Amino acid sequence: QVQLVASGGGLVQSGGSLRLSCAASGSIFGLYALSWYRQAPGKQRELIATIFSGGKLNYADSVKGRFTISKDDTKNTVDLQMNSLKPEDTAIYYCKTTTWGGSGSWGQGTQVTVSS
Repeated sequence: QVQLVASGGGLVQSGGSLRLSCAASGSIFGLYALSWYRQAPGKQRELIATIFSGGKLNYADSVKGRFTISKDDTKNTVDLQMNSLKPEDTAIYYCKTTTWGGSGSWGQGTQVTVSS
């Protein structure tokens, strides 16, 4: 299984930007999908962005037009560019792999805090 390490979180003002990165211990080539999730205290984990093996992208309505997911198979990384950040975006952000068999691996999460 691929081990993931997420980084890039921090404190940012409303309207600002952050770029999150997720580094994999092994190859991400051939995976069914790579995703970013987020979870605020007391709330369920929410899928916010996915990039599929063929390059198709999906976003939650709450982040469409503001966030962009991308991957680099040569570097074994998946990134999340976050623009026009809002206080509602405050959460722990997690990256996740999904195999063709339906299994996956989770990163440890990185905290994003957006001040109002």
